[in-house]
Amino acid sequence: MTEETPDFDEKPDVPSGSDDDAEPKAATPSSEEEAAAPAGDAQQTAALTAQLDQVRTALGERTGDLQRLQAEYQNYRRRVERDRVTVKEVAVAGLLSELLPVLDDVGRAREHGELVGGFKSVAESLETVVAKLGLQQFGKEGEPFDPTIHEALMHSYAPDVTETTCVAILQPGYRIGERTIRPARVAVAEPQPGAAPAAAKEEKADDEESGGTEEV
Repeated sequence: MTEETPDFDEKPDVPSGSDDDAEPKAATPSSEEEAAAPAGDAQQTAALTAQLDQVRTALGERTGDLQRLQAEYQNYRRRVERDRVTVKEVAVAGLLSELLPVLDDVGRAREHGELVGGFKSVAESLETVVAKLGLQQFGKEGEPFDPTIHEALMHSYAPDVTETTCVAILQPGYRIGERTIRPARVAVAEPQPGAAPAAAKEEKADDEESGGTEEV
């Protein structure tokens, strides 16, 4: 009896199919995942836009605060400068007010011809100093009476005036800038009661002359 020898040349059975079928396939995104991707990008863009709007709003508020602070600072500087000028004017006005009697004496001495010699030099130096400090004299004969800058000490009537007029300056007035230190003390003349103004008289006379000429 003969034993069968196994044939080692036979190849073992290999499962049918190609090599590609043996490799794992890559996962492909489903339709749901593809739809979710654009939605996520839109949400992210909306969030970034909202943050940008918040930043812009905050920037606008800070800019407004800065502008208000700058305006307040400018107002503060102007107020301090105005107060400083006012304090200076008040101090100078107080000093010059004490010198007004001396200036009145100088003026009277000049009117009487007594301003001579060393007294004249001192008086002129004093007038120069007070002028540099801004002191101005005012008040002239013939100007209309203004109760805000004139003080009437004497009253009279005159037929040749059409309004209350300063006819004599008893004491000159003084001012610094727009601040009146002392009003001008004056004598005033008022229109004669019941008298027609000079302009009206002249107009009436002209009418009478023209009328008389026409009759002739």
